Amino acid sequence: MYNYILSIHIIFVVCWFAGLFYMVRLFIYHTEAQEKPEPDRKILSDQFELMERKLWYIITVPSMVFVVAAGITMLIIVPGWLQQPWMQIKLAFVAGLLVYHFICQNKMKQMAKGVYSWTSTQLRIWNEVATIFLFAIVFLAVLKDSFSWIFGVVGIVLLSMILMSAVKIYKYYRMKK
Repeated sequence: MYNYILSIHIIFVVCWFAGLFYMVRLFIYHTEAQEKPEPDRKILSDQFELMERKLWYIITVPSMVFVVAAGITMLIIVPGWLQQPWMQIKLAFVAGLLVYHFICQNKMKQMAKGVYSWTSTQLRIWNEVATIFLFAIVFLAVLKDSFSWIFGVVGIVLLSMILMSAVKIYKYYRMKK
């Protein structure tokens, strides 16, 4: 039974992250559409709002619910994992990912009201935060206690620096055009 629950968990983790990654990408396009003249701005904004709502409520939120439900079910089946340091740290990252999820939901609602408080560059950086969560959670789940915490922290910091540098380099070349 455990392997079936694990399979469901992994499948919906993929779906949840796909939704989160694409949602922020839509936020970027939605924000950049505000620079367009009318009627293009209105047409694009309406289309992005529709796409964001459908992605959020049809794919992203249900996937998150299935991930959490499957994760809780696995912890009920193997409660001893809650005593393991790797699981405690993984759950801390999952809690951070849930906060990320609800911040995205708040962003979607703000944009639907015409509030664009973040630039497209800030949103590109925000998109990479999900990548950091993904790396941390997967490495913890796969390597468990064989994971060197010092190496892991250094790795996450380096990954973060690389991702943020890539966003800045992209912005530089984009603005150069």
